[in-house]
Order: sequence, then C-alpha cells, then structure tokens
Amino acid sequence: MNPKAQVPLSTHSTMRLGGPAAYLVEVTERSQVGEAVAWAESHSLPFIIIGDGSNIVWSDKGYPGLVIVDKISGYTSFNEDDENVYVTVGSGENWDSVVKRTVADGLTGIEALSLIPGTAGATPVQNVGAYGQEISGTLVSVEAYDVQAKKLVTIASIDCGLGYRTSRFKTADKGRFLITALTLHLRRGNPQPPFYSSLQAYLDQHKLMNPTPSQVRDAVISIRRSKLPDPATVANNGSFFTNPIVDADQLSTLREILPRLSFHDAGQGQYKLSAAELIEAVGFKGFHDAETGMATWLAQSLVLINEHARSTADLLSFKQKIVAAVQGKFDITLVQEPELIGD
Repeated sequence: MNPKAQVPLSTHSTMRLGGPAAYLVEVTERSQVGEAVAWAESHSLPFIIIGDGSNIVWSDKGYPGLVIVDKISGYTSFNEDDENVYVTVGSGENWDSVVKRTVADGLTGIEALSLIPGTAGATPVQNVGAYGQEISGTLVSVEAYDVQAKKLVTIASIDCGLGYRTSRFKTADKGRFLITALTLHLRRGNPQPPFYSSLQAYLDQHKLMNPTPSQVRDAVISIRRSKLPDPATVANNGSFFTNPIVDADQLSTLREILPRLSFHDAGQGQYKLSAAELIEAVGFKGFHDAETGMATWLAQSLVLINEHARSTADLLSFKQKIVAAVQGKFDITLVQEPELIGD
C-alpha cells in the first residue's frame, strides 16, 4: 500500500464538493482490499470504500482516514440452461456498462436500471431501483471483504437485508462488508409487463407492444436523459431525496391538499409518494438559490444541482430550506438519499 495524502474529495463526488481525504488509495484486485484495511488499522485510521462518488456528499472537513477507491473489474457469465444465465461482475465496474453488456447478450432483468451512475458494487448497498426494477429482483449474492473475519465471504441475497433504498450494508452492518463482486440471475427473453407507468407510456407512444431488453433500455435512457442532468457535465447526486412512504390515512389527507398527487402501492397498506411533486408544490420547481449557489433541476425537482456553491455547507443549507418547506406544508419529512460522510 502506498496511499496518497491530502487528496481533494471534490474530485470523488459527482456533486464536486467536500474537503480532503487524509489518505486515498485505489484498489484493482480483491486481495488489495484486505491490504488497504490492514494499512488503515495499522495506522489507527478509519476507512471507507467508494466507487464513483455518485451517491456521496463529503463534509467540508473531508475524511480523516483512508478512502479506498474501488477499481475492481471483471465480467463472467454462466449459462445454466437456454433461459437462465448467471452474471458475476467486479464491484468497480461501471454499472451502466454492465447493463449495456447484459442487454447486448439478450438478457433481461436489469435493463430498466440503465444509465444509473456509479459502480456495480454500490447497487446492493442502496438496493438501487428505477422504472419498476430493483437490484434485489436479480441479485443472487455478493462477495465482500469481511472486516471482522478478515477474509472474503459470500452473502446470499436473502441475507442482505434489502429494502426500499436500503440494505444491511447501509444499516446494521455498515462498514463491516466491503463489496468486491456481485452475481446476478438474468434470463434470456423479453421483459414481462406490467411496466412502470412512465415507461409504459413511452412504449405505447412508440408502439412497442412486446419490447426487447434493448428497446426497454433505449426507452429508459431516453426518459432519463429528458429528465435528469448528466453528472459528467452538471454537478449533482441524482435524486437527492427518497420518495416518502405513507399509510392510507396519510395519503388521504395529502390528496385533500394535492388532489393530483402521484402515488404507487408499496404493499402492506403503504403508498410511495412523489417527493418531486411535494417539492414543486412548495415552490422549488426550477428554483435557483443565489444565497447558496444551488438549484433544483427544472425537469426533475428531486435533483439538486451545484451551480456555484462554495461548500457542502451551502448544499446542506439549500437542502434544509426544501425539507422545512415540505415539512411545514405537508407534515412529511424528506429523507436525504446520498450519504453525508466525514467530520
């Protein structure tokens, strides 16, 4: 290990804010993860593993330990039979490149997760989802370095504690398992309906009655590009808030205020609301905040963009303005999706 010292973390977050890492190192092999952890522990430093930083907000003080940047590559597939295929990918692989490759192979299961930024290893942590699909729907297992056991372990999907934008890697066992690979169960053939409403509308508009994985991927890419900024050109973390989950009584009360409020049945008497519509209802649609240098993306109010913010404090100040406005009008507390890390 030969970590670099005092590395600016603004270059390791798509929001492009944050202070320096005390130390930073890139890993390209699974064995290097354990070496990096051992180095940090030998220097009595905390450590964290990251991918592209698309779901990270760094503190202005930076990170006081070792930041491990995941560059572990790899893609292998195993055909169980003519229909079922198992794909194992390195945690540092670009996620959209993984989706693109599976679709090119005629596989279905993750095509609706196209154009989601970040690396493959991050997808189980958040149980990434979009347009009716979640990684939990195809995940077989993850391989990870167990910090406690000091070895690589395999964790079955059922043991990952996957829920709406959460997992054991984000909650109960946060920091214990550093994911190095994941295995997905995909199948040959076309995606099966029902499709997410906006995706179905696109398919109907383009007269795609029995879409292929490639056609669904193209549709999702088109929809996402029409609504979301490219983090390579516009500094942002994607959706900054999760969609709130409420019960039937809360939904009824909210729809008295906003009769056209969108919602989706989340099962067990729970309903997922559109956080974007709540944000827009309190005046933050396409809002540019001169005080903080932050703004909401005009086509998708869930996305906060850094126009000329000077610090993470500016971002968090703008975020709090939105949270307070929604709380005050609807008694709903918006929850931040990207993780705030550092002192």
